[in-house]
Amino acid sequence: MTHSLEGHHSVEQSARLIRNYRYAAERMTRLLGGWLPLTPEVSAKLLMGRHVWDNAQHADLFGRRLPELRAPAQVSEPSGPAFVAFMEALESPETPELTVERLVGVYRVLKPHLLAVYEQHLGAANAVYEPPTCRILARCIEDERRHVAAGETVLGHLLAAGGLYDRAVAWQRRLEELLAAAGGVTGEGLPPVAPRSTVPEGEGSGEAREFIRLETAGSPWALPDDLRAAVQAFGDALVNGEAGALDRWIAPSARSGQAMDPALAGVRLSDHRVVAVARLGAKRIVKLRAGGPSASVTLALRWMPDPDGWRLESIEIARAHVASPA
Repeated sequence: MTHSLEGHHSVEQSARLIRNYRYAAERMTRLLGGWLPLTPEVSAKLLMGRHVWDNAQHADLFGRRLPELRAPAQVSEPSGPAFVAFMEALESPETPELTVERLVGVYRVLKPHLLAVYEQHLGAANAVYEPPTCRILARCIEDERRHVAAGETVLGHLLAAGGLYDRAVAWQRRLEELLAAAGGVTGEGLPPVAPRSTVPEGEGSGEAREFIRLETAGSPWALPDDLRAAVQAFGDALVNGEAGALDRWIAPSARSGQAMDPALAGVRLSDHRVVAVARLGAKRIVKLRAGGPSASVTLALRWMPDPDGWRLESIEIARAHVASPA
């Protein structure tokens, strides 16, 4: 017969697990905060900004639990070098065009894993002498469920633009392999993760839909109708690889010095959208982001009014990302 005071973990083991959890929560707080200025999409920026606070609270709760387990307070400890390597990979997508990779890493890999680990730990905890740990885990489980649902909602919105699905799948697969190699956050293996289709929407998804509404409520980029049409036609030609159609938008006075960068040759793009606009006298500088299955590029286009309509005075590649062959 099992004694009511017996627990699955010793005090020392419990303290180590708490330090492992704190390491993940603390580092996730820092990387989400660091990503905010790098993320142009309003819905993703609001999502991460909202969750930074919850993650910081998790790290603090774990840290304050440690002295009760005869361990120093507010100490983090990774389970091993392999988990550190996983976190470094998760943190690596730092350029603005890699928002999808950032969200995939946190909301499809790390947070679902932490949720499964916390649920497993709570199920094994002794309710007689571990109520503080149980309360902390219950709080974290509630938050992580809400975060995962919200992240999935925003990811669904961003992936609907097209050309990003293959990138998301490839990045998720890479991170899952690293996480498995590390044995997860505790180094003791990966408990089963609930399929995305079974994650309830709840409050998190409603909040995320509000973020998406704020992002899509009217166009924030005021452009004259004829310039908007010109930018649309230029973007369509870029995505379709129509060099002749691109050249027709370049002003005659600028043709000798302007051409599409050879680095874009052979890059497959599938969608485009305006991400920023600035006025420079009568001219407009339009940042156009185009994406594809394995690449994204942001162009700074300087448009000038011309008797025949808007024409390009200059084309610059502001940012480019091309995935390395697998």
